[in-house]
Amino acid sequence: MGRTALITGASRGIGAAIKERFGREGTRLLTPNRNELDLLSNDSIDNYLASLDQPVDILVNNAGINYLAAIEEITPDKLEVMLQVNLAAPIRLTQGIVPRMKSSKCGRIINISSIFGIVSKERRLMYSTTKSGLIGITKTLALELGRYNILVNAVAPGYVMTELTRQNNTEQELEKICKTIPLGRMAESNEIAEVVAFLCSERNSYITGQTIVVDGGFLCM
Repeated sequence: MGRTALITGASRGIGAAIKERFGREGTRLLTPNRNELDLLSNDSIDNYLASLDQPVDILVNNAGINYLAAIEEITPDKLEVMLQVNLAAPIRLTQGIVPRMKSSKCGRIINISSIFGIVSKERRLMYSTTKSGLIGITKTLALELGRYNILVNAVAPGYVMTELTRQNNTEQELEKICKTIPLGRMAESNEIAEVVAFLCSERNSYITGQTIVVDGGFLCM
């Protein structure tokens, strides 16, 4: 029997690329839409987990949102939503998936963080907070789950040419950003997916608790 992967936020961007990459190797895919799994609702998360009728071998916590706001602009509602979707929901999903991984003594968990979980910039307080939190979760889970042969890693993409990137930057800003990247361009979503695929494959038998930065050299600048 082949492996089963649960990928959140697989409808577009990096998530869609991860879905396509796993699909090419015959992995059974669980890519729930918002009606099936609403990350804003703990009840929805619990109901979805209860509905699973097979073990999940790979969990990719990819879904995330990014509200840009200076400290004075942050509202309680937006902060709550960011913390829930980007941080609390991945924890709750992992809690539900891990027992079955422990039983099979095998599993791969990937948390999609960001370079802005390592560095930051203006108006990214909420985003940096949640993405750095995912890195902390990754390290702790690697310690807790290593004895069960469950490998847990984070992938921290730099600038990726996705709809979200275009939404948050003007064309002039995009050009300016590319000049700050040693490779001179933003990543394509499939380049992030290849790293995720490797970390989840049998070729990776010893990397855990790490944050793999995929940024074209941006953090070297």
